[in-house]
Amino acid sequence: MDAITQDLVCEVRGKIGFVTLNRPRALNALTLDMVRGLMTALLAWRSDPEVVAVAIRGSNKEGVFGAFCAGGDIRFLHQGGSTGDPRVEDFFTEEYALNHLIHTYPKPYVAFMDGIVMGGGMGISQGAALRLVTDATRMAMPETAIGLFPDVGGGYFLSRCPGHTGEWLALTGETIGSDEALALGLADARLEVAALAPLWDELGSGSAKSGADIKNLVATRSIANSAHEISARGQIDHYFSLESVGAIVGALEASAGEWETKTAAILRKRSPLMLHVVLEQIRRARTLSLADDLRMERDMVRHCFHLRPGQSETLEGIRALAVDKDHTPRWAPARIEDVTSDMVAPFFVSPWPAHAHPLAALR
Repeated sequence: MDAITQDLVCEVRGKIGFVTLNRPRALNALTLDMVRGLMTALLAWRSDPEVVAVAIRGSNKEGVFGAFCAGGDIRFLHQGGSTGDPRVEDFFTEEYALNHLIHTYPKPYVAFMDGIVMGGGMGISQGAALRLVTDATRMAMPETAIGLFPDVGGGYFLSRCPGHTGEWLALTGETIGSDEALALGLADARLEVAALAPLWDELGSGSAKSGADIKNLVATRSIANSAHEISARGQIDHYFSLESVGAIVGALEASAGEWETKTAAILRKRSPLMLHVVLEQIRRARTLSLADDLRMERDMVRHCFHLRPGQSETLEGIRALAVDKDHTPRWAPARIEDVTSDMVAPFFVSPWPAHAHPLAALR
């Protein structure tokens, strides 16, 4: 199938299904229509014997590559969440189903993760058979900054990062580059930025006729990986293994170290309630399958918008960051120390019986 819409370009060249996210002014932030278009293309290509693999990239204001995907369209989520638009529910259900399809796709799926790769952009790339990064890659799951949690399977893939780096990434929302992404198992190979377009074109030339051909082609273009390490790995594992958010922040603030001081300051800016929710999410997800994690996250996101009428951390966080842009969210509770277990527990109670869950079909 070939389909060209304003925000998504899907085409077949050679034996490859190519996807270009084409909403550069919004850093290719995903809309419901883009989620639906990508799902439609992947389902069609899955059963098409003439398509042996899929490749996906983003675009920027000057052309292609340079930006992959900054996440979901948070302005839509704020407007829809504030007015009760049912498409907000549809967006999360369909996005998570898409994430599951990518993780379980039977054909090689190659993600060109150049530039910004955040939030929903991680959701459509972490399940790839080949996750390609560059020196321009800026990767993060920054949801705690908007009163949300690392969704799109974030519980699943962050909890499987080495040691307690998953808790660190989830709670702080820190941005990492290609070296850190490779070290944490969130990328498979690094390419020079200049190699992206030639590789994309070569994939479409018809020379790659199988998954093995594609992997060999990528390998010839990749920069040899050194033994990448996270510079603060010792501190991360020490502090982020502690039993609670209060213990983590207390220990960080009790230290005179520069890294500790900076990290504690970041956490103090995040939603106190959602920090506690996120720590619980990551630790629960370590023992969950992808499907069960996505079902848990679907429960959680429903609660983010509807658990406390008129008091959504997510709507307030988006308001402060992207709508009014005053960068002074009024979190409730305002302090990490004021969050109780009774506030956190309801996020992990499903509003649906198992048979009626929106993602009941995921396996």
